[in-house]
Amino acid sequence: MSTSPSRADALVTLTDVTVTWPDGARSLDGVSGSFGHGRTGLVGRNGSGKTTLLRLMTGELTPTSGAVHVAGSVAALPQQLGLDTERTVAAALGIAPVLEAIARIEGGSLDQADFDTVEDRWGTEAEALSALANLGLAGGADLLDRTLGTLSGGEVVTIGLAALQLQRADVALLDEPTNNLDRTARTRLVEAIDAWPAQRSLVVVSHDTELLEHVDRVVEVHGRELRSFDGPWSVYRAAIDAEQQAAADAVRAAEQDVRRQRRDRIEAEDKLAARDRIARRDYTNKRAPRIVMKTWGMQAQQAAAKHRDLHDDRLQRAEGTLREAEARVRDDRSVRIELPGTRVPAGRTVLELAAKGADLPFVVRGPERIALSGANGAGKTTLLREILGLPTAVEPVARLVRRIDEVGHLPQRIELDEEATVLDTVRAAAPRARPQEVRASLARFLFRGSLVERHIARLSGGERFRVALARVLLTDPAPHLVVLDEPTNSLDVDSVDQLVDALSAYGGALLVVSHDEAFLERIGVTRRWEVRAGRLLEAHPASP
Repeated sequence: MSTSPSRADALVTLTDVTVTWPDGARSLDGVSGSFGHGRTGLVGRNGSGKTTLLRLMTGELTPTSGAVHVAGSVAALPQQLGLDTERTVAAALGIAPVLEAIARIEGGSLDQADFDTVEDRWGTEAEALSALANLGLAGGADLLDRTLGTLSGGEVVTIGLAALQLQRADVALLDEPTNNLDRTARTRLVEAIDAWPAQRSLVVVSHDTELLEHVDRVVEVHGRELRSFDGPWSVYRAAIDAEQQAAADAVRAAEQDVRRQRRDRIEAEDKLAARDRIARRDYTNKRAPRIVMKTWGMQAQQAAAKHRDLHDDRLQRAEGTLREAEARVRDDRSVRIELPGTRVPAGRTVLELAAKGADLPFVVRGPERIALSGANGAGKTTLLREILGLPTAVEPVARLVRRIDEVGHLPQRIELDEEATVLDTVRAAAPRARPQEVRASLARFLFRGSLVERHIARLSGGERFRVALARVLLTDPAPHLVVLDEPTNSLDVDSVDQLVDALSAYGGALLVVSHDEAFLERIGVTRRWEVRAGRLLEAHPASP
């Protein structure tokens, strides 16, 4: 672990920053830290305040208390760039005013304002097209006139990244940049990050551990701390694991000390009680003058009080040490479930598709785990809709021949009834299950006690995801085929781990659209399909 960059070297400095929302909830509480030159990965659980930090850096948000200082200009690639569908590529790149001014000058304008707008940027169009081409989005001048709504999600992210490069800001911010990127676009993004100028600062919020292997340091938002670790994700993860092992060892040692101090205190009380019985017997038998025995009694009481105070103090110190050790151990966030009802025999046909130009059908049997890949816009989502029996706007690359009825679906965009409770949401998918059974199952999804009565509107992003996952996997009857569409998008690392835990317990077939190779490897993909050039193809088998 390292400390944050010195104030002199830092491009962004936060001092005792607190952000309190109108409802009284706090996103950040007295956070201090800094970001220096080079590439920084910003990590933390969903709801820890990562996006809030980015909004503070851009000036979009003002802290409730404390101060944020940024040395230089800031540019950001927001998560929701693609929602502004009518915006042109030129506008998204931030060059529309310059191009319009050049066009007016070339048309005969002598307006000084146009020349002031252009200044020395006469090669802006060529520079923009070159930046886009280097990131894998080649095209002519007409590309700059297209609207974002006509582009795929990956192409929109590519445009946002090019915009950051063109702005040459001192501090560039990326918020979950790999969401919606296909494999090729992810590779180009990594190349762009590798080539980022060392004299500028790049801050990347991401759950993508593969991407985080290409940063110079990892900064973690944890509680009130902003902690910096020199090195990529693997170094950070090793440091946290070692720290947590030490914390767990300290808890065990503290627990042993507490048990020992409690035992010693009980033994001490037994000895004092035995002495008291002897003293009472001597008093009754008048073994000495009463005035002498009263003096002995007072001395014995004082000694006993000191003895008790000594053992109470030792016990309190041991309990305090235990509390401090427990505070250093992070919550157990593992999902541990059993889903015996989802098991599918190896020979059972789960899904059959008739693909364009294929002599043989695409058949899924038993608990196969299939990764569906393809470039953005190739037709993956359309194929999923066909498999799920949903209407499609265009012809899918394969038609559904047959499919089992017990199908679960976890879409990219999770929609839940905001007014419903966690318990009601999951019970709606398993109406025959007793409430206590559902409660027990939800506890394994980390919804314990009163949390099951909390309304969806009050949940964090990670909690909403766990509810949606529980609703799919706990459905009655149990799903024997689960379809997942980019399930790791916008998930923090803990939530990805929880998804892997849950899918490890799932015994049915999986069809997963994902560009996250690390995730696909962890869930044990057995086959790969690819949508390419309007066809569904059997790709190379997954690596063992």
